[in-house]
Amino acid sequence: GFVRLRIDGKIYEIDALPQLAKTTKHSVDVVIDRIKVKADMKQRIAESFETALRLAEGKAIAVEMDTDKEHLFSAKFSCPVCDYSLAELEPRLFSFNNPMGACPKCDGLGNINFFDPKRVVAFPHLSLAAGAIKGWDRRNQFYFQMLASLAAHYNFDLDTTFEALPENIQHILLHGSGKDEVAFKYLNERGLFYQKTHSFEGILNNLQRRYHETDSQTVREELAKYLNSQSCPECVGTRLRKEARHVKVGNKNIHEVCEVPLKQALTFFETIELSGSKLAIADKIVKEISNRLKFLTNVGLEYLSLSRSAETLSGGEAQRIRLASQIGSGLTGVMYVLDEPSIGLHQRDNDRLLDTLKRLRDIGNSVIVVEHDQDAIMEADYVVDIGPGAGEHGGRIVAEGTPAQIKNNPDSLTGQYLSGKRQITYNKKRTAPDPARWLKMTNATGNNLKDVTLKLPVGLLSCITGVSGSGKSTLINDTLYRIVAKHLYGSSTEPAAFGDIDGLAFFDKVVDVDQSPIGRTPRSNPATYTGLFTPIRDLFAAVPESRARGYGPGRYSFNVKGGRCEACQGDGVIRVEMHFLPDVYVPCDVCKGQRYNRETLEIQFKGKNIHEILGMTVEQAHAFFSAQPVIAR
Repeated sequence: GFVRLRIDGKIYEIDALPQLAKTTKHSVDVVIDRIKVKADMKQRIAESFETALRLAEGKAIAVEMDTDKEHLFSAKFSCPVCDYSLAELEPRLFSFNNPMGACPKCDGLGNINFFDPKRVVAFPHLSLAAGAIKGWDRRNQFYFQMLASLAAHYNFDLDTTFEALPENIQHILLHGSGKDEVAFKYLNERGLFYQKTHSFEGILNNLQRRYHETDSQTVREELAKYLNSQSCPECVGTRLRKEARHVKVGNKNIHEVCEVPLKQALTFFETIELSGSKLAIADKIVKEISNRLKFLTNVGLEYLSLSRSAETLSGGEAQRIRLASQIGSGLTGVMYVLDEPSIGLHQRDNDRLLDTLKRLRDIGNSVIVVEHDQDAIMEADYVVDIGPGAGEHGGRIVAEGTPAQIKNNPDSLTGQYLSGKRQITYNKKRTAPDPARWLKMTNATGNNLKDVTLKLPVGLLSCITGVSGSGKSTLINDTLYRIVAKHLYGSSTEPAAFGDIDGLAFFDKVVDVDQSPIGRTPRSNPATYTGLFTPIRDLFAAVPESRARGYGPGRYSFNVKGGRCEACQGDGVIRVEMHFLPDVYVPCDVCKGQRYNRETLEIQFKGKNIHEILGMTVEQAHAFFSAQPVIAR
């Protein structure tokens, strides 16, 4: 047992304890040992500390007897003074996908959504009555009556443009009246007004509340148009809770390491200085991290950061990341199949990619690449040339062998281009830019752009090129396109940061042609997307048998009732919901995938019904409709 206690800073024998007042708060400590520090006392000091830490759940106090100066110690991740503590350090603490590590405010997303005043007040040059704020004008009696009550209380005019209203009135409208109560008039079911006094929550708070409370997906989607995102104020975009951000290795926390380009991250781990037990613990881990970073840099991704969002990666970047992970796995005897990995790559990056593929081959794997790139073909050990044409004109192996054998094969179109017998010709003449017609954008700084000024001639074909990750997509897709779309259509998508732009007057439309699907349902096809299906339906509606039955163009649409198969609603397939798995589509048992009902399929043009027409290739349809100029064009 122990024979002494320390009460309110004074030491007492257990047999001679003072009377303690019940109404007074006291500090009571157990005295484990009293030691006169000497060189040979280390073992005793260690044992006494271990006893104190064990009994006090990891806390101990050492007191200098002559000065009463206290030294607090803790064996846990906690402050011995204020008792602030951390949980045991585990890998999940550093993951924003785990509740233990994710920032509690943004749930690990790094940004939060908020109702943007600029989007809510879409037309500040209009008055509240005329529709400065959509949904709060004269057409919505409930909300407009609330604004009328506010106008009466704060003495402002609903017919004054929003931008001309005093700042304090604008603030009240958007953010609420605070504790100030307003007499609001409401209309009851009998058409009579009644009065109710309460504070005004504010339009932004109203939208926020409705967005979170509604069960209607339609309402939620409508309100989402006014949302914008900003960096989370608590984690400042790091996505991690503050405990994780304050754990450092080599004076850097995990976010700082993940934010720098891979090349810098590799340098950090290769030069990190550790010693003693830290080195013994981290040596193998650091080597493994360095090896994986080398795999990524070897495939030309040294410009990426580890924190880069997967959705912002190009197809080529994502493919090379998968390649790097495969190299890191060290598997042998594996067949790797790659579909055009060189798409979107600069020549420098293409060379690195080919080196990676050869490395996969050299460690004992089979690498099969579907590719058009000349360098990839020439680096292959064996080439299979399929053709000779596309569609029904293809489907045969024209030539196979080494690249040299393909070059010398007269039947191979690919070989003729490789050998130089055929070449791609281009017109060397170029149209001079009009000095008065230029599009100029200044000070673009999105992502990795460094104060870029872009000048493009209007009415000419311009090409933006550069190595992967140099900022091409940021400059054109994320900045220029969004600026023009916002100017012409009022798009709500904010462009990346830029200074000024001049020359938008030369454009009245902007079209973004990307690789996204042209439709998301089985009803989407090239005929509907290009508008070709409309004249085809008109043609079928003009067939004598169709006219005799009273069928119009709508009869041949699989989007409306009448001519379509109602069992599958014109899809040709039945969707089977798999709940936690992706939906499965199975052929319709009624129409057998033909989309239309029996009566509609009986109508034929030149021996073909509407389903057979849709099954044609473009080449076949062009020949079939050669006598119909509108369709043939």
